Amino acid sequence: MLSNPSVVLHDVTFAWPDGAVALDHVSGSFGRGRTGLTGLNGAGKSTLLRLVAGLLTPTSGKVTLSGTADYLPQRITLDLDATVADLLGISPVVRALRAIESGDVDPAHFDVVGDDWDVEERAAALLSATGLPTGLDRSVATLSGGETVLTAITGVRLRQASGGGAVALLDEPTNNLDGAARERLYELVRGWRGALVVVSHDLALLELMDETAELRAGSLTTFGGPYSAFREWLEVQQEAAAQTLRAAEQTLRREKRQRIEAEERIAHSERKGRKDAANSRYVKAVINDRRNGAEKSQGSRRGMLDDKVGSARAAVDQAERAVRDDDRIFVDLPDPGVPAGRRLAVLRGADGREIVVQGPERLALTGPNGVGKTTVLERLLAGGPTAVGELLTERVAYLPQRVDVLPEATTVLEAVREGAPHVPPGELRNRLARFLVRGAAVDRPVATLSGGERFRVALARLLLADPPAQLLVLDEPTNNLDTASTDQLVDALSAYRGALLVVSHDGAFLDRLGLDAEIRLDTAGNLTEMRR
Repeated sequence: MLSNPSVVLHDVTFAWPDGAVALDHVSGSFGRGRTGLTGLNGAGKSTLLRLVAGLLTPTSGKVTLSGTADYLPQRITLDLDATVADLLGISPVVRALRAIESGDVDPAHFDVVGDDWDVEERAAALLSATGLPTGLDRSVATLSGGETVLTAITGVRLRQASGGGAVALLDEPTNNLDGAARERLYELVRGWRGALVVVSHDLALLELMDETAELRAGSLTTFGGPYSAFREWLEVQQEAAAQTLRAAEQTLRREKRQRIEAEERIAHSERKGRKDAANSRYVKAVINDRRNGAEKSQGSRRGMLDDKVGSARAAVDQAERAVRDDDRIFVDLPDPGVPAGRRLAVLRGADGREIVVQGPERLALTGPNGVGKTTVLERLLAGGPTAVGELLTERVAYLPQRVDVLPEATTVLEAVREGAPHVPPGELRNRLARFLVRGAAVDRPVATLSGGERFRVALARLLLADPPAQLLVLDEPTNNLDTASTDQLVDALSAYRGALLVVSHDGAFLDRLGLDAEIRLDTAGNLTEMRR
């Protein structure tokens, strides 16, 4: 355990109402500096943050904080009715200030304001410094995903500056942020004061952490250093574990071989004993006495050899548990049959320029936060000719940036079957297993899924549709994906024979897709096509 920790987990278990266990006897702690919390999708990272924030209660065990928690959820972008003031966490104070300004002298308003008479001015200054709209009454629906996240993080910073002394909990804060916005966040984190726990797959952000914590298989391991140092340490540990496993397997093979050789010798001895008995002139009592002695000796020998084989097998089992063999999503996309010259969509800029999406092309729609990339996609998908373009195929699959497309009240299987109603449930279960959704998880309510699980199910619903889409439209698809799952997504999309139109601020991801072109959207709504 770390000295002077900000958060301590005491044997914490958490199970959802349907009995699914999200965390099982987790113990550990986070320090008072910056901690990056990592782990595979579905490991329970978001659930752990919600437990620390007090939004969930452990089924058993206890969470202890030094102070309070200030939590920024992963799905902050989904509350479209929230205002900028809500994101900043100052709505009650703003309402009280405005009531007082309108002449309402209720003492309750003054109690709410406290010492925050200038909160609107301080908020506007921080928003402006971050390059964000300063109107406190603007709704989330008018902001881009990146602007929403940055505004919420600015609220955490505002509360920290007010001396709240809370442990800041950020869940995937770089989702939807373009390069410039990420740099602003990185700068904020570099100068962070106080305890900060960040769940992220953003390697650049994880490099800014003082410590790295990994949640894996019910265990929380904390390492003193950034993510790259943790990975180097882990590689050394894994190489040692692999060597131990190889040695244990070699020992098991040797013990099994010796057990077989010994059994052959014992059998040979028994055959010889029976032959000697048949030819012996000794009296029967003497023969039986020697036979009993031999059987006891051979039984003892067998028992000793069986113990050695059992011990060797147990050593292999223990060594195997130390060697990681993580599951990854495996996406095998069907061929949608798109000819090379088939026109699938037309994008139209504000200046009237048109760009055609045709055949199995891979195109990226890029541009800074707030220029309207998601708006272009949504208008394009609305159907019919529009100012931003027109779809020329009905077989389109869309994964929005705000992953709110899943019906909350249904089970995972029911949600996926909506896109493939003619596929037998058993076959859908087999296909869902490729997305690491297996067994009882297929029958879980969508509302109980973690962010990573929700994304995998939304992706499965999209890619398992029948008939398959001719055009895939993906808005920030790597949000919430761990590195291994991103690798598999790249492999699948690289082999896909339909057209792909993707919005992403993940430059490394776009480079790996093998793009045919990048379509740049500027602040005036004009499009520029850059062929690769």
